[in-house]
Amino acid sequence: MTDSSATPALLWEPSPARLAQANITRFIERVNLRRHAGAHDHASLYEWSIRAPEQFWEEMWDFADVIGDKGPGPYLVDAQRMPGARWFPNARLNFAENLLRRRDSEAAMVFWGEDKVRRQLAFGELHDLVSRLAQGMRALGIGPGDRVAGFMPNMPETIAAMLAASSIGAIWSSCSPDFGVQGVLDRFGQIEPRILFCVDGYHYAGKTHDSLERVHEIAGRLPTLERVVVVPYLSRAPAIAAVSGAVTLEAFISDFAPATIAFERLPFDHPLYILYSSGTTGVPKCIVHGAGGTLLQHLKEHQLHTDVKRGDRLFYFTTCGWMMWNWLASGLASGATLLLYDGSPFHPNPNVLFDFAQQERMSVFGTSAKYIDGIAKVGLEPCRTHQLDSLRTMTSTGSPLSPESFEYVYRAVKTDLLLSSISGGTDIVSCFVLGSPLLPVWKGEIQARGFGLKVEVFDDTGRSVIGEKGELVCTAPFPSMPVRFWNDPDGRKYHDAYFARFAGVWCHGDYMEITPRGTCVIYGRSDAVLNPGGVRIGTAEIYRQVEQLPEVIESLVIGQEWEGDVRVVLFVRLREGVTLDDELTRRIKQQIRTNTTPRHVPARICQVSDIPRTKSGKIVELAVRNVVHGRPVRNQDALANPEALELFRGRPELQA
Repeated sequence: MTDSSATPALLWEPSPARLAQANITRFIERVNLRRHAGAHDHASLYEWSIRAPEQFWEEMWDFADVIGDKGPGPYLVDAQRMPGARWFPNARLNFAENLLRRRDSEAAMVFWGEDKVRRQLAFGELHDLVSRLAQGMRALGIGPGDRVAGFMPNMPETIAAMLAASSIGAIWSSCSPDFGVQGVLDRFGQIEPRILFCVDGYHYAGKTHDSLERVHEIAGRLPTLERVVVVPYLSRAPAIAAVSGAVTLEAFISDFAPATIAFERLPFDHPLYILYSSGTTGVPKCIVHGAGGTLLQHLKEHQLHTDVKRGDRLFYFTTCGWMMWNWLASGLASGATLLLYDGSPFHPNPNVLFDFAQQERMSVFGTSAKYIDGIAKVGLEPCRTHQLDSLRTMTSTGSPLSPESFEYVYRAVKTDLLLSSISGGTDIVSCFVLGSPLLPVWKGEIQARGFGLKVEVFDDTGRSVIGEKGELVCTAPFPSMPVRFWNDPDGRKYHDAYFARFAGVWCHGDYMEITPRGTCVIYGRSDAVLNPGGVRIGTAEIYRQVEQLPEVIESLVIGQEWEGDVRVVLFVRLREGVTLDDELTRRIKQQIRTNTTPRHVPARICQVSDIPRTKSGKIVELAVRNVVHGRPVRNQDALANPEALELFRGRPELQA
């Protein structure tokens, strides 16, 4: 992806005014005054945050004005145990109380459902809706620790239902309504919810999709379910009679008037969310995240790394089945207005998200690397077509952002913009590496490691390295580590997921490099790393080169076991009307060989009409590798387009 020995192009630097106004500047002044931290810039603040983590996180609590009681210290117990360290062991707080601190008439959420639905909800209206929902839940006997599930689009009622559940200490879990029945049951069937929130259907790419037929089957196979609450989306009067135990949202809350919410103050580690691993290699793991750790980590990432302030308008293109939805929802705790979009980002045309950005004066535009690559491929130039003067920050995640996409954003979107490539995951419901308003943006590089997270790169021997590729690890505890896995009484699944590789060290599964500049480059998932002739190659290194060719829309690369070694096999999806011939094959290989090494050059290149991906848009290299090798792919309901897997089965080009 990049050569750490050479300095890449400098694409952006913060202005003196921006530096002075940044939240992080005030935070540095605060910790220097109160803690004598000796911080004067991002790097020195980061070093203090990992040297004195207990002090750093206590200061973050106070700086962000967390509502709750910290209790007496210490605020970090058993700091040498990983897992096993405990943060704020005497604290009491409620997650929803921190997100519902505003009750005024300004917009808390603005919602666009493609070109079909546009509406907004004020902070006061959100509070009242949450109050009524919470009363409805309490009337059913829902209490702390009960599970409330959402089979919902990214719309205001989804966030309100989550907040109502968390206000009484119930645990929220959600997935998007494009999941198939088995995909939902693989998730919710493990956690046994008592209430399911759903819609009657949803819009995607201009088409309407019914949900109630699947809800009927799902409800019939979740024996713990006591109530299904249907939120009207396609129709004002959805036909719910066929769904056992179903009521409309209005019927569920009709007996309850808005009132002051009785927030349950609970321990710091009280479960807030259950999130799920992708589920493409087995039944999804149920990852339990605590209220305090999630809140503090998101406040840190929003306020220090993304510079979110009260009144900002925060957007992330996400579904409710991706952890970025949880990340987005937490923006309410910083007083931001949430901009919610549900549907295709290219309907009714590729400009729709920039129309949203212009009309709603978006401050932070969050999206995926694939989206940025997609709008670059169709030649979008928002800087010429839209007024984006309010836009300060653009964030990208889901896969590594290529250097060419960095250049595209500054050329075609906006020149004065903090472009933050960020990376973390469902496992920590947050980021290990991300942006900083104090630092420059270098082409192809992630600006920084997250404050309070001791992120390193280990080589195969467990030695910490700089300027070399290796495993992304975290060598000290942090608050947003999972509380536990569901149905994992002895902690074995949890330990095996993160701590089996290096004892007492979180091994995240990303193949990364920390440069001598302190920036980071991610080369792909460790389990997808190619190993021809014993040389480790990150898949992103190949994607970067191939997808520069105008004929190539996207690609997927695997290592195929062959004659006692591994050979590199590349699959390409090409523009309509383009066929993979000898000349294009030659140019693809030449592009890779010239810009990487001969080891990176695929032994076989195959054309496919589609590439399988998860519901959150991530391509599934491991599933394709299993298909190519004739191995089963379990839980195909986790995929957005499972039928695409058949395009890779029994390929004659791969038999010789």
